[in-house]
This record gives sequence, C-alpha cells and structure tokens, in this order.
Amino acid sequence: MSKLNTQLLKGSLEGAMLLIISRENVYGYVLNQRLQASGFNTVADGTIYPALQKLQREGYIIGKMQQSPDGPARKYFKITPAGKQYLALFISAWEQLQTNMGRLIDANKTIN
Repeated sequence: MSKLNTQLLKGSLEGAMLLIISRENVYGYVLNQRLQASGFNTVADGTIYPALQKLQREGYIIGKMQQSPDGPARKYFKITPAGKQYLALFISAWEQLQTNMGRLIDANKTIN
C-alpha cells in the first residue's frame, strides 16, 4: 500500500468503523471482515483494536463481553448516542470533502 493510501485510510477508518457498528453490534473479527468486504483490505488487527479502544475512550462506542455459541466470550461493540452524533458530523464532513475534491478533479480534467 502506498504512503498516500495509508494516510487516506487513517483519516477514514474510524468513520468506517462507526458506520458498521451503527448497523450492528460486532466484535473485532467481524468488524475486520465487514471492513474488508467494503474494500478496506489492508486493515490489520493491530490497527483495528487500538482504534476501537480510542472510540471507547472518546465515548463513541461501548464494549460488552458476551458469551459466544461457538466458543469463548467476545467483546461486542455498540454505538452510543455521542457516537451517533459524531458519525453524523463525520458523514457531513466526508460529503463536503467529496464534493470539494470532485470539483477540483473535474476542473483539472477540463484543463488537461
């Protein structure tokens, strides 16, 4: 992965994680699977778990241990009301950034 892609991923990973957690309560492994299915193929567990801890510290998600029918208990994550507010701000900022970058890219296409 290029340095540019890595930086773009870092800027969007927490928002992507919150989007997934807002749809379903998940544990880390399933979250990683959902990210990969969405095109975030290069996200390592060593990146996901610190990001989950950060989102918990900031009060955007809560984790709760639950027994699994397939084995050991797992920590499932759920979005909080503060997390929903932050996610709404993230989506708004992302849409604005997408619009602005789209304008710049379109303008560049007409020059070339």
